[in-house]
Amino acid sequence: MKSKPGIGLREFSSRREELMSMMGEDGIAILPGANLVARNSDVDYLFRQDSDFHYLTGFDEQEAVFVLIPGREHGEALLFCRERDPEQEQWHGKITGPERAMQLYGMDDAFPISDIDDILPGLIEGKSRLYYAMGHQQEFDARVINWVNSIASSQHEGTQPPGEFVQLGHLVHELRLFKSKQEVEVMKFAAAITGDAHRRIMREAEPGMYEYELEAELNHAFLRGGARSPAYPSIFGSGNNANILHYIENDDVMKSGELVLVDAGAEYQCYAADVTRTFPVNGKFSKAQKEIYNIVLAAQEAAIEMVKPGNHWNQPHEAVVRIICQGLLDLNLLEGTLDTIIENETYKKFYMHRTGHWLGLDVHDVGEYRIDEEWRVFEPGMVTTIEPGIYISQDLADVPSRYRGIGIRIEDNVLVTKTGHEVLTSGIPKTIEEIEKTMASKAA
Repeated sequence: MKSKPGIGLREFSSRREELMSMMGEDGIAILPGANLVARNSDVDYLFRQDSDFHYLTGFDEQEAVFVLIPGREHGEALLFCRERDPEQEQWHGKITGPERAMQLYGMDDAFPISDIDDILPGLIEGKSRLYYAMGHQQEFDARVINWVNSIASSQHEGTQPPGEFVQLGHLVHELRLFKSKQEVEVMKFAAAITGDAHRRIMREAEPGMYEYELEAELNHAFLRGGARSPAYPSIFGSGNNANILHYIENDDVMKSGELVLVDAGAEYQCYAADVTRTFPVNGKFSKAQKEIYNIVLAAQEAAIEMVKPGNHWNQPHEAVVRIICQGLLDLNLLEGTLDTIIENETYKKFYMHRTGHWLGLDVHDVGEYRIDEEWRVFEPGMVTTIEPGIYISQDLADVPSRYRGIGIRIEDNVLVTKTGHEVLTSGIPKTIEEIEKTMASKAA
């Protein structure tokens, strides 16, 4: 069995060290983990840890709070978590507990979550800055405020609450934007699982299938590859459904002569892949479909070439807009001069979204796109999607009938390297020839 990549304890420790260097002395950071979310009655959704919490700890259990105190004599990284409980473990599985959390997750200290009200105010007291992501968990926000207020109202001489609240997310998200070697390997693994799944559904697709039947084939490949879930709700939009950008019903019958747009990526160890491929249900592109598809493909390839150190975030989008506009102009789907179309944004009738977004622990990952109102410059370690599209609704009466109902998007995941870029999802069929060849090689 092929070894699976992961993030080691040393890297989690290094992330915490980097965060503490950004915090400076005399501060404390508090980060609660995610909560279980009720699905219905006494059934919960599958637990998924908060991405920032996972990034700093690797600890993926509910009812946990992470605390970081630079320079603390008795240990800087602290975890509050559930205690071992044989009865709860009988019903819901193993609980790590404070003692093992120190051993398994490299924590300097760990306490029962039930003791947090007694311990945490004392850790906050006397710190000048409190780093906390206010506004994400209202119930926990109230607890933090109560702890600070209790310190402020204390009658003990010299008791001092923090004088400054700092949004913790600004610091953590800047760290998360730049992927380490281990993170890149995990993301490549998620991309490989995703690639296997997309090739599978190309081979299995045929007219008469429901969109959700094709989705089932994708989920099968995800699970077999080691991804327990998609990174986001998968889009299987056939025919005109491809023109609905966030279509997730996936309940229509796929018909011969239609395209199906599949936007689906695996999540592996909390890291996301995000891939879109569009292919013909019957295995052969029509002439009109080829015309639109090749415009999108040319735009995507040009945009990928713009992903390199020194270029700014918007350059891939600018390249896409120019090529899509020229292509639609050549097909007489847009009128006017190229520069006028771009200036007036009349192309948004057919292409109405941006060309990409950061990718990592979240499918729409954290990180600023502008710095001081200027587009951010690409740097090594960043990972972005490149996903242009053309969407021609069947309701557009002023468009020739042969193009109506065609919706096409092509999306890959691109790592910025020191010398340029690397397409993490490059092995997934993308050209018309590659797609038709793959679809022709159906399993016996």
